[in-house]
Amino acid sequence: MNFNLENRNFDLFHPLILVAMVIIFMIIAMPMWYMYQKLPAPNLDLYLYIGLGLLFFIIGIFIANYFLNKNFNILDSNPDLSLNPDKLSISDSYTRNELIIVGLVSLGILLQIINIVLLGGIPLFSATLKAKAATKIWLLSYIIFLPSINILIAKYNRKSHYILLIIGLILFALTGYRTTPIAIMLSALITLYYTRDVDVKYIIIAILAIAAVLLAIGFIAVQAISWQHWSLNPIELVSYRAAFTLNVLSKAIENQCSTMGNLFYATLTGFFTHMDARVLVGQATIGRVHSITSTIFGPALLDFGIIGMLVQMFIIGFILKVLHIMQYNKKSIFTAFYGILLAQTIIWIETGPSDIVVWLFYLIAVLIIIKSLRGSDHEI
Repeated sequence: MNFNLENRNFDLFHPLILVAMVIIFMIIAMPMWYMYQKLPAPNLDLYLYIGLGLLFFIIGIFIANYFLNKNFNILDSNPDLSLNPDKLSISDSYTRNELIIVGLVSLGILLQIINIVLLGGIPLFSATLKAKAATKIWLLSYIIFLPSINILIAKYNRKSHYILLIIGLILFALTGYRTTPIAIMLSALITLYYTRDVDVKYIIIAILAIAAVLLAIGFIAVQAISWQHWSLNPIELVSYRAAFTLNVLSKAIENQCSTMGNLFYATLTGFFTHMDARVLVGQATIGRVHSITSTIFGPALLDFGIIGMLVQMFIIGFILKVLHIMQYNKKSIFTAFYGILLAQTIIWIETGPSDIVVWLFYLIAVLIIIKSLRGSDHEI
């Protein structure tokens, strides 16, 4: 059974997958609340705020669909249903554009190697090195590598490119951070889903592999923290983290507007001013200088209250749906950036939008959308 675009009865990576993932995240947390009772169960406000956030996310999707259909006739144009760009072998010549993209991917890999060498060890196995791993070189490496590898996969069907993907994945996994390797794997999977005729069994295997990487990196990184001692197994640890993060969201609901925009400012400037948005979350919710996450809903609540959260979710839904429709019609860079944004937004379900690099990818995607729509004379 193959997932052909022409024959798919459903779109696995439609923006609405975010709603399903939030629900799954909550289900994962429930054993720690109601079975093991290692953490206090939240009150009904948590479910109400999450429901409202998801509702405005869905509204954003439907408004985007209506906006493009009414003003740009995108849904009436002939979509690009082609899969599997012409297969290329090692002996086939490289185009100039392909060589440029391969060069950018290689540069991202080289910068990550330099970063690890300068650290003097592997951060995955050392909490001390992990705390130092997010350097400016690391940031530049990720900004270059993630878009480049997805564009390369979307445009050029050459098996050797998967070697570059695997090398980059391994290097970013060695930093000890879960979000970057998961984003690489998930965005590449989404890009392949929309540009290749992928058998369903490989989709399932890839999703299981992503889950395994998430469990392994999270467990190894936690065990490497010498001042923490956990008796939980890897699966229980995932449940605990989900439950704890949702409990932090409950505290954010109680303390909304307490940071008055400082979280967003720290997100945009923190990498250069050494301000940590997640530490501010810890101070505002649990009263301690501790880096913690508060789900996709928490930072906006702490900064701007429920109105801010609803506006944020609407904007995210709107942008994702616009890009989803455009990539379906145009492929190439649109598919690459849709894969990146959807993957990063799914990761935000736990971590929250407190990463400047993701906002940068959103900004780039918006600029690409505007440029395309303006240059199309209102027709794509």
